[in-house]
Amino acid sequence: MEWIEMPVPQATNTEPTLNIVSNEDDVLLNEVKEIIDEIEAKKIDITSDYVEWRNLGFAFSFTFGEAGRVLFQRISKFYAEYDEAECNDQFDKCLKAKGQGISLKTFFYHAQKAGVKNRTSTKANVEIQQGVPTLPISVFTELPDFLQRVIKPNTSSEERDLLLLGSLVTLSACMPKVFGIYDGRKVFANLFLFVTAQASAGKGRLSHCRQLVEPIHKAFREQTKLRKQEYETALKAFNSKKGKDEGAEKPARIPEKMLFIPANNSSTGAYQLLSDSDGKGLIFETEGDTLAQAFKSEHGNYSDGFRKAFHHETISYYRRTDKEYVEIENPCLSAMLSGTPEQVSALIPSAENGLFSRFIFYTINIKSEWKDVFAKNTNQDLDAYFDGLGAEYFGLYKSLQSTTSMRFDFTYAQEQQFNTFFKEKQAQYISLQGIDIASIVRRSGLISFRIALILTVLRIMETGDLSTELECNNQDFKTALDIAEVLLKHSDKVYTQMPKKEKFNKSKNIRQQFLDVLPKTFDRNQYVETAEKLSINPKTAEGYIKKFVEANLLDHPKHNYYINLKKVDEVETKS
Repeated sequence: MEWIEMPVPQATNTEPTLNIVSNEDDVLLNEVKEIIDEIEAKKIDITSDYVEWRNLGFAFSFTFGEAGRVLFQRISKFYAEYDEAECNDQFDKCLKAKGQGISLKTFFYHAQKAGVKNRTSTKANVEIQQGVPTLPISVFTELPDFLQRVIKPNTSSEERDLLLLGSLVTLSACMPKVFGIYDGRKVFANLFLFVTAQASAGKGRLSHCRQLVEPIHKAFREQTKLRKQEYETALKAFNSKKGKDEGAEKPARIPEKMLFIPANNSSTGAYQLLSDSDGKGLIFETEGDTLAQAFKSEHGNYSDGFRKAFHHETISYYRRTDKEYVEIENPCLSAMLSGTPEQVSALIPSAENGLFSRFIFYTINIKSEWKDVFAKNTNQDLDAYFDGLGAEYFGLYKSLQSTTSMRFDFTYAQEQQFNTFFKEKQAQYISLQGIDIASIVRRSGLISFRIALILTVLRIMETGDLSTELECNNQDFKTALDIAEVLLKHSDKVYTQMPKKEKFNKSKNIRQQFLDVLPKTFDRNQYVETAEKLSINPKTAEGYIKKFVEANLLDHPKHNYYINLKKVDEVETKS
């Protein structure tokens, strides 16, 4: 991202003037001032949390430069421990940081959350209501030819995004023998995607992505059918020899090999089907409730298996019928789900749940206009069109299946750029949302690596090159990072809407309870307020805090700002 540094005039005792470059900017400044007028009239403090206060400084400094200083002072003065010099010092730091990518939307959001309504309802309200971005057009101009044809039948930017993301996920389940090394571990192409939108918002296009790999599923089922016929013949022969041939062995059960693993399943049933399919499969459900209901049933919660499969960690289960302990080594599971925002939280109870960070999230923006249901981007019906693409991909799948293992790698320069990109993203999102979001950014790195791998494999359809070493070209590398940047914004939006769970254990002593309920970051007002809820005297709480700092349970990097290291460790463990 290219930062634009605003001009910084000398500070004065009077309100500085902004170097207005357009009437639109003038309108925006006036709207912000009107909102602050209402904040002042109602004496509302929207800066009590340090991170939120700092981010508001970023928003004002990035948007208005030095002219934002007075605005920052005005919203800060209702904080109980407001200090003008400290406020100026913080704004100086924000100016030097050049915004950290935080826009004025942060201010609009906190004002609206505090019950302050913008009276003019023009540009400020537009910014609050605007949805998350779609993928930039640059992503689509240099895609592999096969994906160019996959996205061709779109009638909107959202449909184009869905066709691309949905195809990447479904194809990720069908790239045998192709791997990469990421953070010292062998990883495969598999991805998890949850498309969230209100009913009738346009998720239906995803069903066509299933057709891209349908021939593979049908081939598996046909193989199973033939093997079952052979089994029935062998079983009939075994039964005819009963009591006559003591050496006769009963034929083994035929595995139910398939690509599409039904989400409506018990945990043992899902694991058994995955095991029968050599540890590889795809869960494709257009209603997120199907999987959520399975997770809620007594024997149906295989969320743990999802989390392990994302990193190809061994899944173990006990098959009661055969009294057999089974281990699935290096599971390669992909998942394509869609549903309403409510279905996300039904499937994943909270943002702290480790399953959340393993998913790509894509939110479809709500549109009020009527869609042209007769728009035609191809000369044939879409089912026939995607069936043809599926048959074409089946050819590549068979080639990959018959070849030796293929390793995918970035170039050294790409590795350096990749690390820089995600280091910056991690710092940006932690500053905005706190340490909890770190696992989402980190797994986005792995997801983008897998996307680059998929793009590189699809180039084989153009070149025919089945070399054992695959190197990412610069265009596919850039495409993967461009996709990751947008998807992080979508995940961030879903993350902010997820419930946050508070853990409280009455059996623990009062000091331990106090530490457990302290947030990740906090100031004195917050810890005193927390202490009062537990009937702890403020002075006693102050003593506890000092002890926690001495014991390295809390970090105290600056005045009136604490970091709960226990909570940070919990995040690291979950990730």
